[in-house]
Amino acid sequence: MDTVKAPTIPQTKQDKGEYTNNTAAILVDHVFLSFGPKQVLKDITWSVPSGQITTLIGPNGCGKSTLLKAMIGHNTISEGSIYIQNEPLSSYTNKSLAQYMAFLPQVPDMPRDMTVEELVYCGRFPYQAWWKNTAQEDRLAVDEALEITKTSHLREQLIPSLSGGERQRVWIAMALAQQPQLLVLDEPTTYLDINHQFEIMELLKRLNETKGLTVLMVLHELNLAAQYSHHIGVMQEGRLVTTGSAQEVITESLLHDIFYVRSTIETVDEHVYVKIKGLCD
Repeated sequence: MDTVKAPTIPQTKQDKGEYTNNTAAILVDHVFLSFGPKQVLKDITWSVPSGQITTLIGPNGCGKSTLLKAMIGHNTISEGSIYIQNEPLSSYTNKSLAQYMAFLPQVPDMPRDMTVEELVYCGRFPYQAWWKNTAQEDRLAVDEALEITKTSHLREQLIPSLSGGERQRVWIAMALAQQPQLLVLDEPTTYLDINHQFEIMELLKRLNETKGLTVLMVLHELNLAAQYSHHIGVMQEGRLVTTGSAQEVITESLLHDIFYVRSTIETVDEHVYVKIKGLCD
């Protein structure tokens, strides 16, 4: 790998001593990104701590998904640098990056003639090579992924036959079969009802707590972001305007200035709850 190391980012208020650059899963250093003449990301510097759940929030069109995809190499940045575990993103091969992280897009392509088990086996591609037999390791990884996501009983079903919540758990099972250290998700609760939203968030929480899995995601649901995230980044018009814990970030003034809504914020047992009262006057 390239010997260039990530720069040291001075610790800021939002870090509060909880993590440093040395434990960053991803570090973004003065990143700009443009699509044609339109500048979409504007001078973003941020680090995603290892072993925590980190969430990006912000209005539609503010650049959340664009930043997320830039951080994992799916979008090409115009300026700046991105580091994965202190190594330049560009120094990773596709296979080595897939062995470190798994990514689930907002709406994955749905294979119509594939069973659940066949789909989850796709997560083993980064470990397979013509010169070695990985059958035993693949079987163990797939079985564990199905068990963790409570989808073992679905293994013979075709993907289109699943409910929305089942399908999302199966996609997560495929990602877990990659045995990643970092799981990246773009709006994982989109199109799910309330019950299945909490089911997915509880699964991510359990994976973080029991497996030490680092989770990075984009969410629109503010209460889910507040309840399940250790660290939150807020975007507006292509800029990262503030980061920190839910208690630090999610305030009535922020919701007024960023989302243009009136709200009340309550904190119960260290959890932040948002109640939207209406649009700003």
